[in-house]
This record gives sequence, C-alpha cells and structure tokens, in this order.
Amino acid sequence: MATYIVLSNFTYQGIRTVKDTTKRAAAVREMAKKCGIEMKDIYWTLGSHDLVVTFDAPDDATFTAFGLSLGAAGNVRGCVKTQNHFSGECVRLRSNLKMELHEARR
Repeated sequence: MATYIVLSNFTYQGIRTVKDTTKRAAAVREMAKKCGIEMKDIYWTLGSHDLVVTFDAPDDATFTAFGLSLGAAGNVRGCVKTQNHFSGECVRLRSNLKMELHEARR
C-alpha cells in the first residue's frame, strides 16, 4: 500500500455547508473503504490549504479514481495535489542500499 498526502481546499459549495464537514469526512472515510483505501488522518488547517488528509491505497489508479469521485461531489478541490513522500526509515534504508551499491562498484 502506498500512502498519499492530499492538500485540499473547500469549494464555494463546501464552505457554504462547512457545518457538515465532519459528516462529509465520515462519508469520505466510508467511500474510501469501499474502494479498498484507508483514510488514515484528516486535519482541518489554517493557511493555504483547508484540509490535509492522508490515505493508504493499493495503487495510483485506484487512488485516482477515488479522487475523481471525491472531486465530483463538489465540496473540495485540489485532490490531485498528492505528494510523493518517504518515511525516515525508508530514507535510511534507501541511503544504506545506495551506499552498499556504490561500494560494490569499486
């Protein structure tokens, strides 16, 4: 499973009905589950984005289809702003592997 970090903003429709945002978040969690995706965390934020949400999904195609369905509901935009990222453990393992490969070539 890959982890996707999504930066989203409310649309005009979404901000008009912001009082329902926690209900919509619960509905998104259920919608994701039906697609084989897990919504890990959601944060309502101040600044350039209204929401930061993390998901675990099996692949890009599944997550893209989910994101398009979510965007079609009309409450948020920017679902395509996913970020590739790496955990500290992943970076450490990749760095060690690159070092080992470099040393093996000598």
